[in-house]
Amino acid sequence: MKKDLGIKPYTFPMPVLMISTYNEDGTVDVMNMAWGGVCAANMVALNIDEDHKTSENIKKRGAFTLSIADIPHIEAADFFGIASGNKMADKFERSGLHAVKSEKVDAPVVEEFPLTLECRVAECQHTAYGFRVLGEIVGTLAEESVLDEKGKVDPTKLNAFVFDQFQSGYYAVGEKVGQAWSTGAKLMK
Repeated sequence: MKKDLGIKPYTFPMPVLMISTYNEDGTVDVMNMAWGGVCAANMVALNIDEDHKTSENIKKRGAFTLSIADIPHIEAADFFGIASGNKMADKFERSGLHAVKSEKVDAPVVEEFPLTLECRVAECQHTAYGFRVLGEIVGTLAEESVLDEKGKVDPTKLNAFVFDQFQSGYYAVGEKVGQAWSTGAKLMK
């Protein structure tokens, strides 16, 4: 029997995404967010509060990078969700991570994160439901260590983790349990 829990934004898994931008002075800002993801083959959507430093930077620079957080860097990734760039000018420096300038957009690429999407702002939307940024993916960077023999990202090598908004936990992902567009094919007959 199901119990009514009320109105909750309960979906699982939620990605742990790292949004990286440059501040006005050229320093790096990184924010941890879960309310975003792919919205088209070459587009991502970020549902973000407009009062974040990252939102201000995105509007001014017209670009950002979006990285997948990995378990070896979970401490820094969580820190980027705790600390506010509006209150802590040296937020990125404190993390001990390193960044280089993207070759395709005016945003930093955090070297330690294994997978990064380079994005140009396509549109900033202000709606009754909040602030949303649509980003066009203009490049994808992956560490060779997370690629399989065919040059595709191998999720088991990515060491990604997801957010659980039920109990505010992080969970490792990576075990393959089926093949998309094949596992359920027998039900087509």
